[in-house]
Formats: sequence, structure tokens, C-alpha cells
Amino acid sequence: MTNPLEDLFALQVKLAGLPEPVREFMAIPGRRYRWDFAWPDQDKRVLVEINGGTYAHMGHSTGSGIARDYEKSNLAMLAGWRTFVFDRRMVEAGTALDVTAKALGIG
Repeated sequence: MTNPLEDLFALQVKLAGLPEPVREFMAIPGRRYRWDFAWPDQDKRVLVEINGGTYAHMGHSTGSGIARDYEKSNLAMLAGWRTFVFDRRMVEAGTALDVTAKALGIG
């Protein structure tokens, strides 16, 4: 399931000419965790999570949500992924796009 903030980031990625990501990607075999965006090429292995509710005290900003996100991120890093998490402000300001482009070796 996508949301408007994820769709905005996807549009930014497209307009910037970055490689097309895989959406709702399951990077950890045997786990149900999904990342909003992934570039699974062996030379990149970049995961991006967009947390729109950071300042709304919901989902990712509750104690259990934060703990779940820590576990998700740590398992991905142990599996050789580079993970990035962005909030609404970072997407809207273009910071998320800039960091992602650098992680992909572009820009």
C-alpha cells in the first residue's frame, strides 16, 4: 500500500532520473518486513523507508513502532543492506532525494 508521501518521493526519483526502485520490497528472507523503496542491485543494495507520521505520534513514532523499526533496520544492515529513513520534512525539502542519489552513487 502506498501513500501520498511515498508517491511524492517516487515522483522525485523519477524526475531526477534515478534508477527505478522496487516498491514494498522484502529484503530479509523469512521476515515480513517491507521497505518502501529498494535498489537491490548487488553493487547498490539500498533500502529507503519513508515515515510520514514522525510528528503525529502514530505507527513509527510509538515505543513499539520504534523498537520494530530498530530491529528491521539492524537485520537489514546485518544482511549487507544500506538503510535510510526519511520523514515528511526530508522528502518535501528534497533531502531524501539527495541522500538517496548519493547512496546510489549519483550526484
